[in-house]
Amino acid sequence: MLSECYPVVWNLSDLFCGVNDSKISQAIVEATSLVDDFEARYRGKISDLTPVELLNCLEAVEKFSRQFGDVGLYSSLVFAADMTSLEAQVLNDKIDKLGVRFGKRLAFYRLELGALLKCKPEFICDPVLVNYRHFLERVYRRVEHQLSEVEEQLIIEKDQFGVNAWEELQSKWLNTRTFEVSVLGEKKRLSYGEANGLLSHFDRATRESANRSIYGLLGEDGEIFSSALRNICNDWVAVSKHRKYLSPMESSLINNDTEQSIIDNLLVSIERGVKTYRRYLKLKAKFLGLTSLGNHDIIAPLQGVSELKFTFDQARDLIVRAYSRFDFDYAVAVREMFAKRRIDAAPRFGKRNGAFCANYYNGKSAYILQSFNGTLSDVFTLAHELGHATHDWYMSRSQTPLNVNVPSIVAETASIFGELLLADLLLAEAKSDVERRAVLCLILDEAGMTTFQVTARVWFEQALYNSIEQDKFLDYTTICNHWTTARDRIFGDTVIWFPEMEAEWTMKPHYYMANYRFYNYPYVYAQMFVYSLYERYLTEGKLFVPKFKQALSAGSSLSPLEIGQTLQLNPKTPDFWNGGLKVFENFIKDLEKII
Repeated sequence: MLSECYPVVWNLSDLFCGVNDSKISQAIVEATSLVDDFEARYRGKISDLTPVELLNCLEAVEKFSRQFGDVGLYSSLVFAADMTSLEAQVLNDKIDKLGVRFGKRLAFYRLELGALLKCKPEFICDPVLVNYRHFLERVYRRVEHQLSEVEEQLIIEKDQFGVNAWEELQSKWLNTRTFEVSVLGEKKRLSYGEANGLLSHFDRATRESANRSIYGLLGEDGEIFSSALRNICNDWVAVSKHRKYLSPMESSLINNDTEQSIIDNLLVSIERGVKTYRRYLKLKAKFLGLTSLGNHDIIAPLQGVSELKFTFDQARDLIVRAYSRFDFDYAVAVREMFAKRRIDAAPRFGKRNGAFCANYYNGKSAYILQSFNGTLSDVFTLAHELGHATHDWYMSRSQTPLNVNVPSIVAETASIFGELLLADLLLAEAKSDVERRAVLCLILDEAGMTTFQVTARVWFEQALYNSIEQDKFLDYTTICNHWTTARDRIFGDTVIWFPEMEAEWTMKPHYYMANYRFYNYPYVYAQMFVYSLYERYLTEGKLFVPKFKQALSAGSSLSPLEIGQTLQLNPKTPDFWNGGLKVFENFIKDLEKII
């Protein structure tokens, strides 16, 4: 299935030659020296700095970030590639602990910077600090939620062996279990990545077996996962109250550089548009010859092209051509990712589940991890992650390190757009209505998941915190009820669910991340924003290209609303999100025309 001529494991030698590379120790020594110097130079003095001195201080922070960044990146990548490797575990643990020590020592920096801006907010717009204007605006927004230095250090320390450990437990559980799945009638023992890849298999019985095996085993350990999630949520409620957040979601709004009213409008619009998604699901049931969909049919490939498989080389060629059709130079980053072997695509036991793209700032590039099983969905996932790499390529060449901390609602822009570029190519080159139908269904499957199913995850998380506020105990049954209730607000009676699917929440890594609550709504935001952006591209054609590159190059130096202005889009308008829903509906209409 995978190309034999392409070693689909990444080459990390641009970072380090191995976990025992002496350069790792050297980098740690140099990073430690930078922390020593920074602390000696700035502790207790930041609140008295002039704009020029503050500029020097911020540049020193960025120097440390560049020095320590490669070590942190490398340790996380080797661990993600094989979570069963003792060497990788030891290195990752060592660097995590070192990062915590550095974080504790540098906690004073953000506190003193916040105090400076609170007393002298005019610094934010000082010409000397123009490169850091929006960074300082984001720091200023957090000032009232800062604690004392000792408290901040204690939170860093308690997270290290607290909620971080729950996150590691959930991830290790998934990637150190095997699942017995009946594949075309033959029983096989598979890793999570391999079993998960069968959820979109062309054979319905295989899909059912994969679903029941994965979620059945997860459900058996439901008390473990509910204990983890219950403690994470309660921990966050306590931290939120200490930080004087108005709600458990407020920190997420600050992280994402957005406002509650914008997200409220988004969620209301999605709930109003849920009938459109159900309309598509009923249509898909007809395509599959079913009275109604089972949960294992939601992302099923259609008959006729369901056996379609891609080698990794074929996926590469398709994606390069898709990006090049938009603009030849826009595909430079994609070509480079393949040429420099920055992608790990081989499914294997012990490899982290899912897919991600990690920014490699010093290399002006990125690294991608994915378990590529040769399906059309896998090709779209690769196109998505290469969109992230393209975003990293543009902003790392235009911005300093403090300006590449892109909020999630912006971070998904190039990735979702990359999926649409691939869809454009596949639809243009489709040789029959059967192929066009397959591509349109995959587009709607992915967008339906990101827009509607992920909205249910937001409601689920809101329900968890509402329960805690009402002093209710989050046992396994209660959490599952919250999950199915939120899920059914989207699907209604259009889908029949296996009982095992009540445990679906257990495998979502986002709920276990330390200090990162409400991870999901940014994906809904990004999907609808990019759909509106895509419509503008279809209208403007090549005139749109430089605007889009400018938006990606901005990194986090501009707010999401300012980036929207660059593209002539305003998410603050209450009915803005209806535009994205209309694009989704237009794909359904294109599908209906084929019928």
